Formats: sequence, C-alpha cells, structure tokens
Amino acid sequence: MKIDQLLQKTITLTCLTLAAFSAGAQKNPYAPTAAEMVEAYKRAGKLDTALRNIPTNNEILPQWRKDGAAFWYKKSLPDKNWEYIYVDVISGKRAPAFDSDKLAAALEKTSGIKQVPLRLQLAELYFTDQHNLKFKVQNKWFQVNLGDYQVRAASDTTVFRYNPKRPLQQKRSRWEWSRTVSKSPDGKNEVLVRGGNLVLVNLTTGAETTLSTDGSAEKPYGNFEWAPDGKTIIAYKIDPKEIKKVHYVLSSVPGTTRGELKSREYAQPGDDFTAYQPYIFNITSKTALKVDVEPTDFFGPQPLHWRNNNSRYYTYEKADRGHQRFRVIEVDVQTGKTRNIIDEKTKTFIYESRIYTRYLPKTNEMLWTSERDGWQHLYLVNTITGKQQLITKGNWVVRDIDSIDVLKREVWFRASGMNPSEDPYFIHYYRVGFDGKGLVNLSPEKGNHVLSFSPDRKYYIDTYSEVNVPPVTKLKITASGKEIAEIEHGNVETFLNTGVKLPEVFVAKGRDGKTDIWGVVCLPSKMDPNKTYPIIENIYAGPQDSFVPKSFLPASEMQSMAELGFIVVQIDGMGTANRSKAFHDVCWHNLADAGFADRILWMKAMAEKYTNADISKIGVYGTSAGGQNSTGALLFHPEFYKAAVSSCGCHDNRIDKQWWNEQWMGYPVGAHYGEQSNITNAAKLQGNLFLIVGEADENVPPESTYRLADALIKANKDFDILSIPGMGHSDGGVYGRRRKRDFFIKHLLNAEPPKANLFTPTK
Repeated sequence: MKIDQLLQKTITLTCLTLAAFSAGAQKNPYAPTAAEMVEAYKRAGKLDTALRNIPTNNEILPQWRKDGAAFWYKKSLPDKNWEYIYVDVISGKRAPAFDSDKLAAALEKTSGIKQVPLRLQLAELYFTDQHNLKFKVQNKWFQVNLGDYQVRAASDTTVFRYNPKRPLQQKRSRWEWSRTVSKSPDGKNEVLVRGGNLVLVNLTTGAETTLSTDGSAEKPYGNFEWAPDGKTIIAYKIDPKEIKKVHYVLSSVPGTTRGELKSREYAQPGDDFTAYQPYIFNITSKTALKVDVEPTDFFGPQPLHWRNNNSRYYTYEKADRGHQRFRVIEVDVQTGKTRNIIDEKTKTFIYESRIYTRYLPKTNEMLWTSERDGWQHLYLVNTITGKQQLITKGNWVVRDIDSIDVLKREVWFRASGMNPSEDPYFIHYYRVGFDGKGLVNLSPEKGNHVLSFSPDRKYYIDTYSEVNVPPVTKLKITASGKEIAEIEHGNVETFLNTGVKLPEVFVAKGRDGKTDIWGVVCLPSKMDPNKTYPIIENIYAGPQDSFVPKSFLPASEMQSMAELGFIVVQIDGMGTANRSKAFHDVCWHNLADAGFADRILWMKAMAEKYTNADISKIGVYGTSAGGQNSTGALLFHPEFYKAAVSSCGCHDNRIDKQWWNEQWMGYPVGAHYGEQSNITNAAKLQGNLFLIVGEADENVPPESTYRLADALIKANKDFDILSIPGMGHSDGGVYGRRRKRDFFIKHLLNAEPPKANLFTPTK
C-alpha cells in the first residue's frame, strides 16, 4: 500500500473514531415530566429544610466578662436549638455555661414563665464571675448562683456591654454632617438663629447682639459651631433647595375601600442640592468674614477639625458633586483664606463611602485611604506640609479600618488579596505601624475571616471558613497571634449526609485575557451525568461592593433552585468593588456594562469544565441593581441570555436615588444615562422576561418597573409582570420566589411546574 493511501486510511479511521467518541459523549437535555417536577419541588423543599436545620455557626460573637478573663457565646444547635458556652481565656477551656435543664426548671418556678432548656431566651446575660450570672427574661431581671441554681428576682442593673465588633476608633460615616453647638465653650454665651440671622446672647446679662443682617427665612444662617477658644463662630449661609417627591399608592389597605396615596422626598440624579457657604463670625469685633471657598453642596457641611491648642486653623472635608474631587481644606479664621491639605482628583470616580480619615491633632497628622496608586491603601499625611506617605502598598486592597492605636502608632485593618495563593476576596486582619513597618497578619489561615477582640484587646476570636469549608473558631493572643484554643470546628460530613452538593469555586479569565474572575457554581444533588442542565446566573453588579459568597454556605436560594434541575452560578465581574481601581473603573458612566463580557466568558469556560452545563440555555435573575442587570442581559446580550426575572429593578438610572447613581454614572446627567436605560432600549427585547415589583418600594421607585412595562407594551413585546400589593423593596418574597422558579422551569426546561392552584393552602 502506498504511503499516501495509508495516510488517508489512517486519517479516515481517526475521524471515524472521533465521531464515534463524540456520539458516545453526546448528552441529552434534562427534560422532566410534570410528575418529575412535582417530585423535584418536594425534594428541593426537604433538602432546604434539612440544611437550614443544621447550624453553620459562621460567626461566633463572644460576650466578654468585664475583666476580660472569660467570655460566653450562644452556639446554635440542630433543629433551631441553642446552648450557652463559657470559655476561660487563660486556660482556653470551654464548657456549658450552665446546666440548661436546671436553669430552665428553676427559672420557670421563679418567674412562672414556661422555659425550654435548649431555647432559653436570656437577654443581656452577663457573668459577674464564673459562678454567678444575671439576665433578663421578658424585661424582668433575674440572678442565679450556679452552685445551687437558686433563681432570684434582681433589680435593674448596669450591664457591662462590650461589642467586640465595634472598633475602638470608629470610621466616621461619609454622610455625617457638622454638629450645631449653640453654647460657647465657657458656657457664658449662646448663639441663636432668629429671622434667618445669627444672634449672640449673653447668658449672664441677657444682652443680645446681632451678628449677621443679610440672612432671611429663604436663605438663613445655620449649622454653626464655636472655635475652642470661644472667640469665633463658624456658620453657614444656606441656600435651600426643595427635595422633590415621589409617590405610590397602597392598593389593598385592610379596612378601606380606596387606595392610600404615599408621598415622600426622594432626590434623583440631576436634582439641586442645598448649598452651604461658610462664614467666620468674630465675637469680639462683631464682624463677619466669608471663607474664601466655594459653597458646599454635595454631602452638606462636614465636621470641623481644629489644630491642637490652636483656634486659628480648622480643617474640613469637601467632596465635589460628580465624585471626581475630594479635598481636606484648612481655613485660617483670621483671614478667611484656605489651602488644600489633600486635593485628590480623578478622571473616573472617587468612591466617597470608602474614604477613611482620622485626625491626629497632637502630631499634626492624619490618616487617609485612597486608590490613587491603583489600589485602596492607607496614607499618613502631615497636615502642616501636606506631605503624604504610604503606609500600606501592593496589589491588594485595604477593605476597612478596625482601629487606631495612637500611642503605639499602629493601624489595625482588614484587607484582601495580600495572599496570592488565595481567593483575592478573602478578608484577613492585620496591624502595621504608621511607618509601614512591622506588618502582622492576625489571621494567617486560609479562608474568609471575622475577628472580635476582648475589651482590652489582649485576646481575640478568629472565625474563618470558605464557601464549601465549614468554619473554624480559635481563641488567640493579640500580641503574638498565638493560638490558645480551638473553640469550634464545623463538620462538613453533617451537611454532605443530607445529599447536598456544596458550592464549588470556579475561576476564569476576564475580557482582558489576564484578570481572574471569581464565582461559585451550585449543582443539583441528583444530577444525571448523561444529561445537560440550563445555567441560571444570580446577578448583582452594583459597583458598591462584591457579592459572591465567601463564607460557608451549604444552604442558599441558589442551591435550592439548582435542585430543580439547573446549574446556578454567581460571579463578580469587572465594575464591582474590592479589586484594583482599574477593575472597578469599568462601571464609570457604564452601569449597563455590568461586567457581562467577563460573565459570559466565565460561563463559557465553566461549561467546558462542567460538561453537564448547557451553554445554549442561560437564565438570569436579580433584585434592585440586579433587577436592572438581569433585564439588561436580555436587552444588550440576547445572543447569550434567554430568560430573565427582574425584581424591583432600577431600570433607568435617572429614576433611582441620587447619591448612588451619580456616584457611578457621574454628574451632570448626560446622554449616557438615557442610552443605557432599560426603558430606552425596551424594544430590543428578544428573550423571555418576568418583572416583579412591590407597589410600596421606597428604595427604587416602583414606577421604574412600570415605566419599563409601558415601554415594552408600546414596543409590542410579550413579557410577564407581577405587582405585589403592600410589598416594599424585595425579590417578591415567598410568592415571588416561587413564581421565579416556575418561570425558569417553563422557559429553560420547557417543563410544567406544579399547579399551585390545585394545592389547598395551609392555615
């Protein structure tokens, strides 16, 4: 046989073999009968109930004794029971805090209130020592000696309350306004507003002095604060703007025969802000000086920070509307002149809610967080010279500040992405010196961590887990991070014995071919290896955070839906937070993007690994911004997404709340708002769409959904809509979630869900 003939025969045989292999590997779509769907619903319900009756104890919240030598915590038990555990910190020994049966019997005898030993509802419980405790039951105080279990009534008492999750130096809310202080520091004078003007009252003589004359009822002075030496007052001349209202009708108020109109103030993108122009009033000379700075509108007037033992200079923070400039401004009260200590500008956005500032007046310094180097990091700023020094640096993210130790010059903070071998979203806890040296990882174990400290911060509880790894809780020494004892250790077998498949983590490259995109996959517990199953994405692409679960999650709506015959996924695409600035910036003026380019690539890669995934049948659902995203999936990517359920979606960013939408879409409101609107693009609908809205939604106005429905009707498009009387911002509740499942079964499985109308409702 000639060489070319032999080669041709070999090629032919190879092709036939590959064809035979392909035919053998062919999977058929999962196509359940009506009876099989009924059984699937029952099985999903039983599994969901079984899983939710097994506690995860994802977060142990210790309640510390005042001396910090011990703590107790409430541990969840199966079947919605619980017990109280007492831990001696020095030895690390743990034991039941008391005999639940004895305490229940004694408490029932004393109080006359029926008690269940494994469901004791003890409010404000605290130990005076290891053998004596006090607690409240139905607003009555009791005390018990654990030696004889004699329960006695106790008088109200002052309880030592320590919240271990509360940082010693709390991060100030970006929405915190300046405080109005009427009395002078020495208590001799008081300032009032009368007829829109400031009036100084001598509290000893009653004499009054008018400090301003150009105020009015329409444009009054207000929001005033005294300098520490009591010689000047900082006040603002206010140019108020009316906040426009939105409305809805409660259609089904019991006992009425008419709808009830509800109206409330609700600022939308582009609406005017009230403006505040700062002035300095000198009490001695009775003069007013306008501060040489433009009025504050966005966020309103911020708190004042005075130099240490110096009433001449104060600083305040100013975020410009449009979210592209943030300043820390110092004012000289003698001249009214200003200078910028910090002046951060960006071509995209500054995420105002994530800015942390802490002023250190004794050393003329401040701490500040910024993404100016491409990642969220901490800076030490000299407030005299403006010099900035990086405290933390690297391709990772400072997530939050826990506390500041001013004496030791240390920052305690949470961060993610520092460990390259881990999920970049896992939170770990650290401390570091103001000089960037001496970094200590307080939570080195792999996983997503939650820490809580003792009152003196000598000890802490560290609980960590992964989405498919149960939590471990350890007691550690703060100074060294050394483990004293393991307090709890979850058992995965308990969950696996129910038959559930725990979520699986999957990673694929994003649109740039380099960036890892992280998500989870929930699979049916009874998945037939010879069948293919539609994919449903649980989407929320709001840029304010990341949303894929990172802590142990054996039970979820995603898993419950998977049991009906779907592969359910959740993904954090570009445009969401907690990665690099560039990753986050994708959302700027671009909310319609929603990371879809990354999500689609991720699901295609996932389907290559999970060969039971049917990449031709993709559904998507979401609530709020997720409602906007799920509808947008059908409108902007109809070649990929085939069915969507959208609950209370912000379908046009001009309709939704002002602060959230201007943060990402910018100001002024440009043409890009309308171009990315689901309402504007309604005529593009090709897939199957189900809209859900609560008529009493006070987060996203319900007309956002109604206007989308109006546009769909005008475009002659078929869709489903469910308006739920009396419901607020929600995914539709129990009824809406059941309807969502039915919708996907019809449109992705081409099957019939159980006929709900044939079942007699339970009472």
